[in-house]
This record gives sequence, C-alpha cells and structure tokens, in this order.
Amino acid sequence: MNRIFVSVLAACGVLASHSAAAADADLQALREEIAQMKKSYEQRIDALEKRLVDTEKQAVTTRATAETAASQAQAAQATSMASRAPAAANAFNPEISLILSGMYNNTSQDPRQDPTGAAGRERRIQGLLPSGGEFNPEARSWSLGESELAISANIDPHFRGTFLASISPANEVSIEEAHIQTLGLGNGLGIKAGRFFSGIGYANEQHPHAWDFSDASLPYQAYFGSQLGYDGVQVKWLAPTDLFLEFGAEFGRALSFPANDVERNKNGLMSGSLFAHVGDDVGVANSWRAGASWFATKPHGRSYDDIDTTNTSPTGLVTNSFSGKSNTTVLDFVWKWAPEGNATERNFKFQSEWFRRHESGKLTYDVDGVGAPGGPLTGNFSSTQTGFYAQGVWQFMRDWRVGYRYDQLASADTSVGLIGRGTLVAADLPILRDYTPKRNTAMVDWSPSEFSRIRLQYARDQTRPGVTDDQVWVHYIMSLGAHGAHKF
Repeated sequence: MNRIFVSVLAACGVLASHSAAAADADLQALREEIAQMKKSYEQRIDALEKRLVDTEKQAVTTRATAETAASQAQAAQATSMASRAPAAANAFNPEISLILSGMYNNTSQDPRQDPTGAAGRERRIQGLLPSGGEFNPEARSWSLGESELAISANIDPHFRGTFLASISPANEVSIEEAHIQTLGLGNGLGIKAGRFFSGIGYANEQHPHAWDFSDASLPYQAYFGSQLGYDGVQVKWLAPTDLFLEFGAEFGRALSFPANDVERNKNGLMSGSLFAHVGDDVGVANSWRAGASWFATKPHGRSYDDIDTTNTSPTGLVTNSFSGKSNTTVLDFVWKWAPEGNATERNFKFQSEWFRRHESGKLTYDVDGVGAPGGPLTGNFSSTQTGFYAQGVWQFMRDWRVGYRYDQLASADTSVGLIGRGTLVAADLPILRDYTPKRNTAMVDWSPSEFSRIRLQYARDQTRPGVTDDQVWVHYIMSLGAHGAHKF
C-alpha cells in the first residue's frame, strides 16, 4: 500500500514539473512576440518620421523656388515696363463694353409740339430760364435709346484711360468721357484730366443706363440740362479715416447749362466746382452718404428763344440772352439698406437732392432786333431758383424692383430791370411766368442678371401750365462685355 502511494506522488511530481516547463515556454514565446512587435513599430515610426522630414524639406524647397520665380517675374515685368517695349500684339487688353437701350413711349401730349404754340404751352419747364436740356421721351412709339460704347484700361502703373461715346436716337455721336486718371499717387490723392462728368451731387456722375428711372429728374434737367460735364481737371482727396470723407475740386470748361463755355473763345479757367462727401455704415444692414457741392460759372451771351408777344417777329419768336454770374448749390443724401448686408434678395435705397441756383447780371431782350421796336434792350437781371427730388427703390425679391420719385421746382424769384423801369411788362417774358413744375413717376423693373434690365415706367408730368402729360415707357437696357461695378 505504501509502495502504491509513493508511486502516485512521484507521478504527480513529474506532471507538475512538465506543467511548469510548459508555462515557462509560453511566457518566453509571448516575450519574444512583444519584442518583435515593438521592434516592428519602432521601425515604422522611424520610417514615418523620415518621410515627414523629407516632406518638410521638399516644401521649403518648393516655396523657395516659387518665391524665386515670382521675383524673377516681377523683375521681368519691371524691366519690360521700364523699356516700354511692346511684348506682343495681345499685350494691350482693354475693357470694352456696349450698352444697348431701346424703348416704347406712349404720351398724352405731343413731345415734339411746335414751340411757336400758345405761350406757356411749349415743351419747356415753365418758370425758369430754359436749359435746352434733354426732355425725354423725345418721340412717341418705338425709338432707339441712347447707346454707349466704352473702352478703358490701365495704361501703365501710373495712369488709367477711359473713353466713352454716346450714340443718340438721331444717330448723333458725342464723346461723353475721354480722360486719364492717376493710379497709386498715395495719401488718398487722385487726379483726372480730360472730359468727364462732374463729381457734384450724387446722380451727376452716373451714366443713364445706371439710373433707377428712365429719365433724369426735373432739377437735373432744369439746372444742368440733364448732366454737367467738363473738359478740364478734377482733383480728389480721400481722408485716411474710418469715416468715409472725400473732398474734390474741378476747373476747366463746362460743357452744359448754365455755362456756355463751349461757345466762348477765351483763355483760362471759365468754370469751377467744389464738393465734399461723407458717409458711413450703421450696423451691418445700413449705410449712408451725404454731400454738399457748389458750381460757379460766368456765362456770356447765353441765349434762349421765347414767344414774341408783340407779334412783330416773322417767326413768332424772339431771342433773349443772359450774361453774368451763375452759382449752383447742391445738397445730396443717400441711404441704403440690405438685410445682413446682403443685397442679393432684398434691398432698399432712398435718394434725394436739393438745388439752388442764383444768377445776376444783364438780360438782353430781342438780341436780333426782330421783335420789340428799338431792340435789342438790356437791363439788370437777378434770379434765385430752387428745386428738389426724392425717390425710393425697393427690391422686394430677387431680380424685381419697384420705385417712386417725386420732382418739384419753384418758379424763379426774379428781378428784371427792363420790367422795373417800365420798358417791358411781365407778359413780354412768358417763360418766367410764375408756376410750380412737378412730376410723379412710378416704375417696376426686372433684372434677370447684372447685364440686362427691362423696365415699365409711368410719369404724370405737370411742367407746363394747364398741361398734364401722362407718359408710359417700356424700356430695355442691355450690357455687353466688361461691366464694372457702379458707384455707391
């Protein structure tokens, strides 16, 4: 029995010895596997770190190469500009645009009414000396509107050039703008020379295709013959402030009423302007701009036709003229709103300008001596005229806008020496008869893109006593080619 027990114990010892040996072998195998994994991962990490270093070196080399190439390109450009040698036929690549405009007009009064008709009913604004401006519409039914061809480009790093020709419905070509302007003078200074629209007021610099309505407001028609242009020089300075602050001056030869510089053979500066504009943002959604402008000129022999109340002129008309000083003041204000500053879907613009013109000098009645006995007659003359317009345009959804404009002028407060001393009576100057010209205009337009617009407009025109002209316009405006952003 004891012998059996001893044999069992021996067997258990052998088994225990075998189990311990197996366990040690497993542990060693695990240790070797972990060591191999660690070695493998260390090798992979070393490889990744080496790739990272190589990539960083390559990036540095690429940047250095790019900077070198850019420096070489700038140097080549500078050398080319310095030599002024043309590089190729297509190196000069100007911006070219063409504005096509056409309309259908329906008016209750004949826009071409004979000016020898009854006094006060001729197609002129009553109560003011005539400006000879554009009084649209020019004709009934279908007509071609004013088309514009514009070419502009940077001439070199110092100058930019602009040329704009206008083609009227009567196939008359006129040069509206042809000027150079400086680039990069620094300190907010800019100079323009040549032919350009004056910077006075707000709407004067805008071309007709950029107007919110199809015709100019009554004050612009009465005081500037629609738009004031210059052959001369304009200097602008933009102040280095967070608040938009701009000052400007112009001098040279004015091209439109109330000046008649183009008719005079005279050296020197004949007309001049001063203007200042200030503006800012109010939050994200609102912005505004206000301005004050002053224009001065000295017309000499500025003439206009009026009704011959003596019935002695063969044409039924007499020609009168004014010589003296003419000063015009303009105050303008614009407010724009767009939700979150995004005007794509909805926006609103309010715009208004107030005008005051004062003239003093000599008025000559019947300069040709065909009317009044003993003519021509000359006497002192002074006049003060005011007027304004206010308009609002609401884009209520993408591509669609509606707008309303109200225009009003006041009759000139005049002092006529020929009437004061009894040489003439007020009826001899019928165009100056007291009246308050006014007009109401409403429009709706559709602009499927920034290059096209179709507008329907209605105006109730009461610029002549006893005459109300109901005017309906259908107007298209299309832009071909380069199309720069419009001014604020």
